[in-house]
This record gives sequence, structure tokens and C-alpha cells, in this order.
Amino acid sequence: MAVPSEKFVSRSAEILAETAGYEDILTPDVLAFLARLHRFAEPRRQQLLQARRQRQARYDMGVLPDFRVDTKAIRESDWKVAPIPAALQDRRVEITGPVERKMIINALNSGAKVFMADFEDSSAPSFANQLDGQLNLRDAVNGTLQYRSPEGKEYRVGASPAVLVVRPRGWHLPERHVTVDGETMAGALVDFGLYAFHNAQALHARDLGPYFYLPKLEAMEEAALWNEVMALAESELDLPNGTMKATVLIETLPAVFQMHEILHALRDRVVGLNCGRWDYIFSYLKTLRGHRDRLLPERGQVVMTVPFLKTYSELLIQTCHRRGAFAMGGMAAQIPIKGDDDANEKAMAKVRADKLREVQAGHDGTWVAHPALVPVAKDIFDRHMPEPNQLHVKRDDVKANRDALIAPCGGTISRAGFDNNVEVALRYTAAWLEGLGCVPIHHLMEDAATAEIARAQLWQWLHHGSLEFPDHAPIDFALFDHALATHAHRLRESTLPGARRAEDAARLLFSMTHADQLGDFLTLPAYEQLV
Repeated sequence: MAVPSEKFVSRSAEILAETAGYEDILTPDVLAFLARLHRFAEPRRQQLLQARRQRQARYDMGVLPDFRVDTKAIRESDWKVAPIPAALQDRRVEITGPVERKMIINALNSGAKVFMADFEDSSAPSFANQLDGQLNLRDAVNGTLQYRSPEGKEYRVGASPAVLVVRPRGWHLPERHVTVDGETMAGALVDFGLYAFHNAQALHARDLGPYFYLPKLEAMEEAALWNEVMALAESELDLPNGTMKATVLIETLPAVFQMHEILHALRDRVVGLNCGRWDYIFSYLKTLRGHRDRLLPERGQVVMTVPFLKTYSELLIQTCHRRGAFAMGGMAAQIPIKGDDDANEKAMAKVRADKLREVQAGHDGTWVAHPALVPVAKDIFDRHMPEPNQLHVKRDDVKANRDALIAPCGGTISRAGFDNNVEVALRYTAAWLEGLGCVPIHHLMEDAATAEIARAQLWQWLHHGSLEFPDHAPIDFALFDHALATHAHRLRESTLPGARRAEDAARLLFSMTHADQLGDFLTLPAYEQLV
């Protein structure tokens, strides 16, 4: 069903890039629709980003995040979110991945209940990548998606694909190739707008949304802006109000103190919250970057059973189920280890233990990053959650105050842990600069969130000073510089993803790690170097 042209009469967005091959995606009506979204949302978006900077400045001065006084009535009053669509009643296993054609097909065919197609942390946002992703998702919605490998193998979507949910970029990320009235558009609105324009009516006709995952929110006002953007889009696209549904990732430390408020701001269209564990750890590091007493040990020791993460996940369950929303568990980043059965079994045992913890805590579903993990996670949830979800598990036993949510965990920093952070940050950044947003490193699927943890930890360990390894050797910049140079040389001489951009990545990480202040996002300065 075509969108009538008379809906879009304002001056269009402008494209500052080659558009050959994307004429069907970047039509005049689409560009006018994007311009309407931008003019509506951009002033508020800038205000909200400024509010983020002001909050962080207070944290840097010693203030600690806490529950809001002005929204106490929302937290304490009785209300529920709108009914959840039938297509999302059972979300026991969700698979995530970039919007690359073959990966979309494999994810849709994986046996997972939901596929989150990711324009954000597992995609490197070159303009070609983003537009190819839009073409691929349009074909998936239309039932025409297929792929032929260089070896001639055919890939097609099966008869019972996973439900499609799309994650646009966060509010902070720009799309420098699209401008309106001379202003750069938000990547979030470009991703959302293109997908909604081309697919919303077809999905609505089949009672399949469109559905979205909303990343990196820090406050209820940011959720409210998304709600208003979706309402505007529904009006412009002749859809009933409330057609678009959203699941919000709670992956920032400020957001954990506003979960009720975020649900309330989106109450007519929200269906759940998700424990975005890796970005949450990164946000803990970033938010508390000025607090030496909040340092964390190496990332391998910061697991979901440590008190501050356990409290966060259980409070999310309690909050969601009180409001009639789903509480989704976090990502299993392991990937199969071929040729080593013992190592592979140890990796799968970690996945099973993690998913058992989640389902027994009351989560309604979980995430995996690889199709081979779908049956592993599904088996755990099938055995312990025979019903479609666990909304009946209220978790009234959970008592989560401010101090419990920000309590640091004990642990150590080993030489291997330090070196792994350098290697992961470098290899991921280099691959990202080559256009890859999802990179297997040491049998884990690393994305932007885990690279952010690695480089943020390095900054904190080095800038707070006087830290030592267990053998009392100092953790200092000389060690970091040597490790970075060593890994850059190895990567440059290898055939691994990112080899061609090893030196660029090393220079970027050197600069960000030596900087006096921890940078907000690795992907912001890296984006300036992305082809």
C-alpha cells in the first residue's frame, strides 16, 4: 500500500552521498517524511542530549545517581501498560544480529521467537551498510529475501520465521549523510523513518507491528520523545494510534533509576524492558568515571551474579511484572568452538547456567548472538517456563535501594585481563572502521558494547593511578602503549578483520585512553573515520 504523496509537502531531507542503487529506498516521499520527523524531534533531542551532559557533569563532581524525587508518584501509583500483542506474548529466545542479508535469513530461520535486526551496536553505520540493511529488511517483510553465496549456496526464509523487531541507533548518534535545513539528522530517526515508511503498513496488516527496540535511553523524557515520534509517524502513515510497539533496553545506569517512569512514558505502546548487560556495565564505568571507589575488576569477573548486576536484573523483573510488561534477559555472547569439544562444552555450560539463572529469577525471555545457541537457551526456558511468559512472577521479595544498585564488586586485574581489553578494543575498532559491527574474538561475539567496556576500563585503571597486578607490578601507560603497539603490529600483519585499519584504530585508542576525560562513546570519533 503506497503512502499518498500529498501527505508530504514540506521540503525534503537532502542526501550527501551516492544514492545509485537505493532509489527505491530514498524516494521523494521518504525524504519528505524524514524531514517531518527531524523538524518535529530535533529541538527536543538536542535539549535531551544537553541534559545528559549536565547530569554527567554532576556525577563527575561527586554526585551519585539516584531515584527521582519529582516522579515518586509514578513509581508508587497503580497503573499498567497497554495489552501486549499476540505476536509478542512468547519471547523466550530472541536472537540479535546485524542487518546483513545472509545473517537476517539465518536469524529468521534460527528457531528463535524474535529476531532483533540491529542498526546499532552490531552494525558499523556506513551509509551503504544502513541502506543495504533497509533493502534487506524490506525484502524480509515482503517475503522476497534470499541470498546466494559465492559458492552457490541458496538461502531463503522458511515458513515460520522469527518475529522481526528493529533496533535503530541511539539518540546520540548522527547520520552525517542526511541533512534537513542544513542540520545533520539523528541516525535514530533515519533508521526508524526508513523502516517505518517502507514496512509499517504491511506489518500492521499482518498484526506484526512494526516493533522496535529502543537503545541507550537515560531518562523518561527520552522515552517520551520516542513515544511522540511514533505517534507522529502513525499519523503520517495512516496507522491507528498505538500500532507501533517498543521494548526498551535498560542499558544505562541513569535509566535503572527510572524504569517505572520509562514504562509510564511509553505505556500505550511499550511491551517490555531488556537487561542490556554489556552496555549497562559500560554505562556504570562511564557514569562513575570520576569515582575512584567505584572501579571494577577485569570484565571477565563482572558477571551477572555480582551484587550490583543481580540487583539491577531483579529490580527490572519486579518493575516490569508490576506494570504488565515483559522482563527480557541479557545476551549470551558465546559462539560455538569448532574442533575442541571440551572447550565448546565449557562454553555451552556457561550459557546454560546463565539462562537457568535468568528463567529462575523470573525473566520472560533471553538473548543469544548465534543461531547455535538458540536450542541451548530454548531448552532451559522450555523446561522451566512451560507457559508463554512469567508475568505472574512478581518478585515482591526484591529490595533495591540506590546503594545496592551502584555497589562496586570486588576482584582483581590480571595481566591477561588487561591485555585482553587492549586486544578486544583494538581489533573491534579496526574491524568497525572496515565496516563490520559484529566481530568474533576468542570465541565471543564482540560488538560495540563490549569494546566500550574494554576501553573504558583501560582509561579508569590508568587514570586513577596506583593500581597494581596481583604480583604488584604497576598498571601504567608504558604498559598500555607497549600492548597497544604489539597488538596493532600483530593485527596489521594478519588476515583478520580490521587488518587494513589497525594503525587507524591504534591511533584512536591511544588518543582516547590518554585523554584527560573518558570519552562518552567510542563510536562518535570513530564515525568520523568510517568510510
